[in-house]
This record gives sequence, structure tokens and C-alpha cells, in this order.
Amino acid sequence: MDEHSQSVRILKLREKSRDQYWEERDPINDVRLLWRAQIFRHLVHLLPGQTILELGCGKGFFTRQLVRVSRGENPITAVSFSPDESPEQPFFDQVEYLSIDSIPGPLSDRRFDLIVSIDHLDKRNCGWFLQRVYEFLNPGGQVVFFESNPWNPVLNIRKAVFRLLGKDDNRVLLSRSKIYELISEIGYLRIFSIYHDFLYSPLTPWLVWLLKNLSVVLENTPFFRTLAGSILIHAQRPPRKAIKPNVSLCEHQQLHHKVSVVVPCYNEEMNVTPLVSQLMSLYGQYLYEIILVEDNSQDGTRAVIRELTTKHPIIKSVIRSPPGGVGRALKDGYQAATGEYILSMDCDFQHLLPELRDLFDAAAEGYDMVVGSRFSQSSVLLNYPFTKIIANRGFHLLARLALGYRFRDLTNNLRLMRRHVMEKLELTQPSFAINAETGFQPLLMGHSFKEVPISWINRTPDMGASSFRLIKVGGGYWQVLWRLWFKYRFNKNRPLKS
Repeated sequence: MDEHSQSVRILKLREKSRDQYWEERDPINDVRLLWRAQIFRHLVHLLPGQTILELGCGKGFFTRQLVRVSRGENPITAVSFSPDESPEQPFFDQVEYLSIDSIPGPLSDRRFDLIVSIDHLDKRNCGWFLQRVYEFLNPGGQVVFFESNPWNPVLNIRKAVFRLLGKDDNRVLLSRSKIYELISEIGYLRIFSIYHDFLYSPLTPWLVWLLKNLSVVLENTPFFRTLAGSILIHAQRPPRKAIKPNVSLCEHQQLHHKVSVVVPCYNEEMNVTPLVSQLMSLYGQYLYEIILVEDNSQDGTRAVIRELTTKHPIIKSVIRSPPGGVGRALKDGYQAATGEYILSMDCDFQHLLPELRDLFDAAAEGYDMVVGSRFSQSSVLLNYPFTKIIANRGFHLLARLALGYRFRDLTNNLRLMRRHVMEKLELTQPSFAINAETGFQPLLMGHSFKEVPISWINRTPDMGASSFRLIKVGGGYWQVLWRLWFKYRFNKNRPLKS
């Protein structure tokens, strides 16, 4: 048997054994696959019209979740390597189903923007398969793999028991480092390879809730993360700057020309222009104004902002004098905003702009405040510092106990708020702790809020450096919590600010 036939045979075996496992041994299969589909959407920052290729779709369990999270706006080609298998239910109109027994087969000369595959990288054919995937991608296209982790202790216990029973696992799994090495050799760039998913079987409803909440922490915890159930891999075919669809994400007419965007800018020379350009492209109909707050930068940020205000009347600048501080910058930006809604965001958030769509959806539903949560169960965190995770989770736990509300991540500077709510806030913090003030005060005033999951990827070299320093700014968060707890505890029936 030649290499091609052997490799396709392995793909077929992997697909069938995976589907069998999902059907017979995974009691939360639907939940897990929806979770993965949401992660895929956030990781690639999905836009309407981008083409998706799912390799090894089997009976279509994951395909249906892809349709769900893509809102039916993306053409999906679902490929099965098992001609004798077929989806149990018909796919939706936007899904093209193909059953193939050779590669490229009917995929010859076809290219896709995004490719996703679950549990198909095998030591016996991994290099061959990765090369085929590379050839199916458009320039700048992205691929996402979910692969079983050979270091998963539950998997190894199960394999040992099966060997005693005379049953063997037909997979030859690769380690995270080996997968990364093979992907790098083929020529992919922007490679992320992280441990993912601590939802081990056997599972009860309570354990599902607990482990799903713990996963986002354990995935970023040294040593423990190596015991995860799977490995999540993301990579991109060159070039780094991909051509993306020119689409508008403005679905809600009630938000048209009503949003003021406030962006604090400190040493953001390389980020300001891409952010503004993509904001105007994706959400131009929503925008009332973009307020760029120049906070005493040491690079060319001020000159870039001045040039942008000259080119685009919708852009307004606030040029600050010392002392600096993101809290002071945000406060000045809020005071300058005149739109009915105020969207605050960091300057390096241009990569996750498609996810702002969820914030606008929630605002259209009537919520007074919507926050992009880094720690929701469907969020994606890559390269997140472990010390910041511990500090964030510990602070939010105590805040929930002290304030008596349920929330996950209200201290992120990605929030959409009605201006009349913002005008009531008492903002005192000069630094990042202002995000705790803008997060907690609306709750205590009785305003409605919603958290939506986002992705968070630590800054890469082309994005500059973050000015956040945990030790330096941490005290401000505790000051905010103490002050709000005191007012809430002893002035419970009165607003924070008269």
C-alpha cells in the first residue's frame, strides 16, 4: 500500500473511532462540540462569507455546531473520509457534504479561508496530512486542530484497561511539541499550540459545570495544563496580512449612528490606524464618533491621531497633558463622548473586532451594559500570564461575595454602555482600576448587564507592549472594591452618586 492510500486509511479509521467515542462514551458530546465551535469562531475571528472546510466530518456532529455559531453566514464544505458513513440528519443549505476516498479528489484546485479538523493528526501520516491542509488554504488562511493529548492521565488509564481486555487504541498520538515542530517545518506562521479541555469522563452535571469553569484557569497553569484532555492548535498560511471580506456587521437599525467609541492611546503608533480602519469598515453605520485619547505617548502616536482626524471627520482627538494614566484617559474620553452608547476598548483590540458583534446584539436586546468577558466558558485565552489569572479570579471571587452579584469578568476594558449610565458613574482611579469602577457601579445602581465571551491573545511583537503592571496597579482594584462594598453595605437603598 502506497503512502497516500495508507494515510487516507488512517484518516478513515480515526474518523470512525472518534464518532464512535462521541456516540457511546461522551455524555456531553453536544456541549463539548458547541464549546469547540465557539472557540473556533473566536480564534479565527470569523467574518460572514469566509469559506470553511471541515476535514473528517463523519456523521456531522461538529458540522451542525459550526452552522450554529456561524449564524448560517459562511459556506461550509464538510468532508468525510468514510464513504460508508453519512450524516444522520441532513445538513443545512449552506453545507456542502463530500465523501472522498482520496486526497485531493473532488477538492482539487479548491481553496478555503478556514480549515478545522478534530482528532486526525496521527504520527504515521501527520506530515503528509499537514501538507495537504496547507495546500487547501487560501493565502493568509487559517487552520484549527483539536487533537487528543497523549499526556492525558484519564486517556492513559483507559488505554491500559482496554489493553487488558484485548482492545487496543488504533491511534498513534503526537505530543504538543512534536505537532508544533511539524507545523513549523511545513511553513505555517502564527502558530499557537496549547493544552485545552479538562472535562474528563465520567461526568456528572455538577462536574461538567465545575470543570468547564476550571478549564480556562488550568489551561494556563504551569504543569497542570499538560494533563488536559486535548491540544488546540492554530496556524496560518503566509502571508501574515490576509485579505478579508469587506462586510458590514451592522444588523440593528436602532444602533445606527449612536455609538461613541473611546480608545485610550499610549504608545500605540502601530495600532491606531488598523483599529480605526477596521472599526469603520465593520461598524461604520453604528458609529457616531471615534474618540482617540492621546495619553502622553513617547512615540509617534500623537502625529498619527492628528493625521486621522484630518482625514475622517468622525474621528475626534483628546490630547492629554501630564500626569498620564489609562484611568484619566478613559475619564476624559467618556466626558467627550456624546453618542447614545459608549464603547470603550483598548487600542490593540483590532484582532477581535468581529466579536464586538455580540456586544451590539446584547445592546439591541436592551441591556444597559455589555462586557466582553475573557473568562466566560466559551472564551479563548492564549499566552495569558498565570499571575494575572490568579489575581483576576481571586479578585472576582471576593467581589462576588462582597457585592452579592454573579458575574465572571467585569474588569475588562471592552464594554458597551448607555451614556446615561456612564454619566452617573463616580470615576476616581487614575489607572487600570477604573475598569472595576465602570464594571461594578452599574450593577449596584440596578442597571441590567450581560457578559459575552471574547478571545484574548497576549500581545505579539508587532503589537507593541502592554503598559499593565500587576503589582503597580493592583492596589487600586482593592480600593475600588472596599469603597463600593462600604457604600453598598451601609447605603444599600441609595444610589452611589446623587
